Amino acid sequence: MTLADRLRLALEEGHGRGLDLIAADIRDPRITDDIVLAPAAVLVAITDRPDPGLILTQRSATLRKHAGQIAFPGGRVEAEDADEVAGALREAQEEIGLDPGLVQIIGTSDRYHTFTGFDIVPVLGVIPPDIPLVPQPGEVEDWFEVPLRHALDPAARVKKSIEFQGFERHYYEIMWQDRRIWGVTAAILANLSYRLGHDRLAA
Repeated sequence: MTLADRLRLALEEGHGRGLDLIAADIRDPRITDDIVLAPAAVLVAITDRPDPGLILTQRSATLRKHAGQIAFPGGRVEAEDADEVAGALREAQEEIGLDPGLVQIIGTSDRYHTFTGFDIVPVLGVIPPDIPLVPQPGEVEDWFEVPLRHALDPAARVKKSIEFQGFERHYYEIMWQDRRIWGVTAAILANLSYRLGHDRLAA
């Protein structure tokens, strides 16, 4: 069975379990039912190797929002995109030069709502290893590959909290070498870990 087949089967089984996962920045009072969220999508690109990896980017330090943070390739789904999958593939091509034709789509994981107003759909895909990806200047400072087993390992994920604009905000953090993966990216990975069966229950 190929990596794509194993991931597709695990994702299908995970969705069938109906787990109650992290749907939003629920501890942030700015998230309300009245907010109209903008559609967005990210590509969870998994490299097809014996020890699969996960492609992540480091955002440019000059960006106005989330400067220097670790993120999946992705962004807003535009009107010309057929769906979230098309949006994720387009953004990945724009940000790191990933050819959409090289991505074998597995499916989608759980939506995540952010307090900044986005409804994010994670799109899972398998890509060949060692593709020469090229960061887009001004938007992506760098990209790197973290072992998928580490990114999904519950033991590598720490729940933390911070005082932000007068309230306590909870978030996950995953360290990989000198990289700090946290916030929305870590929450999506936590959900994926639950969905693929690495965690027994959502925390």
